[in-house]
Amino acid sequence: MTTVRDRTQAAPTLPRLGPLGWARWAWRQLTSMRTALFLLLLVAIAALPGSIWPQRSINPTRTADYIDAHPKLGPLLDRLGFFEVYASPWFSAIYLLLLISLVGCIVPRTRIHLTQVRARPPRVPANLGRLPAHARVEVDAEPAAAVASLRAAYGRRYRLDVRGETIAAETGYLKESGNLLFHIAVVGVIVGVAAGHIWGWKGDVIVPVGNSFADTMVSYDTLSPGPRADPTQLPPFSFTLDKLDVSFEDQVTGAGQFGQPRDFTAYLTTTAEPGATPVKQVLKVNHPVEMDGATIFLLGNGYAPIVTVKDAHGAIVYSGPTVFLARDNNYTSSGAIKVPAATPKELGFFGNFLPTGVITEHTGPISVFPDVRDPKLALGLYEGVLNPSGQASSVYTLNTKEMTQVKSADGKDVLRLWLSPGETVTLPGDRGSITFDGVTRWAGLSIRHDPARNLTLGSALLALGGLIATLLVRRRRVFARVTPRPHGGSVVEIGALAKADDDGLQDVVDRLAAAVTGAGRPPR
Repeated sequence: MTTVRDRTQAAPTLPRLGPLGWARWAWRQLTSMRTALFLLLLVAIAALPGSIWPQRSINPTRTADYIDAHPKLGPLLDRLGFFEVYASPWFSAIYLLLLISLVGCIVPRTRIHLTQVRARPPRVPANLGRLPAHARVEVDAEPAAAVASLRAAYGRRYRLDVRGETIAAETGYLKESGNLLFHIAVVGVIVGVAAGHIWGWKGDVIVPVGNSFADTMVSYDTLSPGPRADPTQLPPFSFTLDKLDVSFEDQVTGAGQFGQPRDFTAYLTTTAEPGATPVKQVLKVNHPVEMDGATIFLLGNGYAPIVTVKDAHGAIVYSGPTVFLARDNNYTSSGAIKVPAATPKELGFFGNFLPTGVITEHTGPISVFPDVRDPKLALGLYEGVLNPSGQASSVYTLNTKEMTQVKSADGKDVLRLWLSPGETVTLPGDRGSITFDGVTRWAGLSIRHDPARNLTLGSALLALGGLIATLLVRRRRVFARVTPRPHGGSVVEIGALAKADDDGLQDVVDRLAAAVTGAGRPPR
């Protein structure tokens, strides 16, 4: 009887990676195409909070109001950086990781691509009939003449390697070149956007017609300088908004939707620097005005009713245009008129400006057409402290925490004012009067400086070109072998393969075969 001894096999000893091995593994994971695509998706997801919650750099007042209105959620989101997304550490980390991943992916691929471009095409396979596309034709020419005919038939699009009576040809390296160009251009876009954010600045301002603007910090409604931009060194230009033409679709024309905007054109008088010659310029949507060191864009427009408020003794305590913001397509505009000089209490008017105003039973005061045809001013009135504790507030709304709504003269209902241009209404309780003098337009302008915009634009165009080349160019290898026939002439065998699916591969082979026999055109 044979006794079998149980033997315990020792577990295999695996090599330890060590710190250097783990570093190499992490680098390969980071620079893989899968990681780059994941980081690109993560950047898109991380940018979503910037469109959901107000951003402090764009509208600090709205951000503060949101935090006050959400005492639990607001401070938490603020600590996490959701109100300053694009300057937050976590967004910057994703951004930098994406840049590193792309660079680490591009460099080795570029080196491999250059090596392949300089290398000779591979040798002709032994059996061309096994390739995805193939053909076999007989010609009367001798092998040498047939090879010469094949070389001419390939044309200039193929890299040829002739070895005796065989020809190996390659085409389509532009596909990989376009792919690399696309990724390099994406890096250029990332660098350009980052440089524009760091060294650039942007500001928004509303300018009524007839008013002027000087490019200084205090002139902007909102100003967002980059981390490395100096807002005290803005370009010294200025301009005056001479006129703003706005046209809307009317029923009379019968074309398009009624009330649809047709054209916005602002006429500016710009001065490059103090003492320079003024220049007349036209500003339109998508046609900005270029100044030295900044670009002026037309973003919006609206109305600013001109109002005069007098006290009980007839002294003017407020006068001028007040910007109202449109809230629908017919330019029903909301706003506030703040009169801090009123006595004994500060006054705050609130309500709507209606370019073509009516009062309906269901909607109340509303505009029925966006152009000025029958302008009306529908207002209510508060009195008290406009800015309690010196707290900053929006110029378009009233902070009524320490204010009381004024009632009509009989004390039964709240005061409601319905004013037409040129009309004056006396306020109850010796509070003075308010006059609706007229209306003017305002233009919403965005002024920006982006030192890397040419880099960003050029990179975007290169990325588009690289993407087109990647999608349209075919990577192909087309082989040919010429063998002599026993009784004269030659047999030409042609085979081709592609790196990816290629429905036109057989057509290339057929064209080449037809060109060799003199009955067709060269391959494409």
